[in-house]
Amino acid sequence: MTRMNGALVIDKPAGMTSHDVVARVRKIVGERRVGHTGTLDPFATGVLVVLIGRATRLAQFLSGAEKEYEAVIRLGFATDTGDLTGSPLQRPFTTETQRPTEIHREDIEAALASLRGEIDQTPPMYSAKKIAGRRLYELARRGEEVERKSVRVNISQFEALPRDGLMLNDRDDGTRDLAVRVVCSAGTYVRSLAETVGERLGVGAHVVELRRTHAGRFAIDDATTLDRLSELMETASIDEAMISPDAAIAHLPAVCLSNDDVTRTLHGMNMQIEDAQARNWSEGEPVRMRDLNGALVAVGIYDHGQGFIHPKVVVATE
Repeated sequence: MTRMNGALVIDKPAGMTSHDVVARVRKIVGERRVGHTGTLDPFATGVLVVLIGRATRLAQFLSGAEKEYEAVIRLGFATDTGDLTGSPLQRPFTTETQRPTEIHREDIEAALASLRGEIDQTPPMYSAKKIAGRRLYELARRGEEVERKSVRVNISQFEALPRDGLMLNDRDDGTRDLAVRVVCSAGTYVRSLAETVGERLGVGAHVVELRRTHAGRFAIDDATTLDRLSELMETASIDEAMISPDAAIAHLPAVCLSNDDVTRTLHGMNMQIEDAQARNWSEGEPVRMRDLNGALVAVGIYDHGQGFIHPKVVVATE
């Protein structure tokens, strides 16, 4: 059986962890080496980039990509997890109880605008981030809370998505839903953004829907469901969904190798590079090293001072 190497863009369904998706893909494609490039919460859906075979070595060049999400923030009460899976931290207001001060469009726009750009964000306790080797959500489930250092993240876009011309949609229980779109750096917690929006508006808030629509250049329109993936495997049509290792990291600059260069690269030897080829490259920049057919051989690191590329991650085999 030919070994698979490449990337798949999976449309993760709600109710599965990212690890669950990896396990399912591993079973479908019959390849042990499977990994993903960025965790999605179990209740969330959308783009999950999965790497297969030797392409799993490329995760480090993809995990830091900018992400885009569409979410629904429910205004009315906060939860201990920041999303619909948690327990309310306060009594929800209802149609029978007094609502807080009326929220106007300009209030919402001001709250969203205040969170655009670079901000400091503290990882929530209910998250997969590790501290001292333990995932925060494991500690949170035991009732423990530990100190977390804030992280600098960038929110390049944060806007409301009006539905039927309304920025806020009232629900029968008195809560209100605000649909938003977020484009942010890797490591941003949309749940935390939602809570902060609520604080700005003077009301508790949590996320009830979260869908990742982009991860770097990978879009939801290009994603495949797990059921569809099974069908493609059964009909030997997996190539319809598989993205080659080279195409998966097409955002990186590239250099073409001669046959002799390929051999040297596979043995970890540095490759001298002409100044003209590297004129726009930065010191330490990762570079795709491709053979004469355009297939990815390795990813190298450019050394400006020495004028060479050092193979860092070798993907091809001899």
